[in-house]
Amino acid sequence: MATPKHKTSKSRRNMRRSHDALGSNAFHECPNCGELKRPHNVCPSCGHYDKREVVAQKTTEE
Repeated sequence: MATPKHKTSKSRRNMRRSHDALGSNAFHECPNCGELKRPHNVCPSCGHYDKREVVAQKTTEE
């Protein structure tokens, strides 16, 4: 079994882990309703994708 001969310093360990951080999510404005949505995904508020309605939204009737 491989065993390290020397202790890895905090600096070297942290430099190795520098690319492991999660990046922030990208959001774009929906061209139909103006809400923020993830790119290449159906808008959760209006159900539009690529300038057409893909998912019919439920209407709240009182």
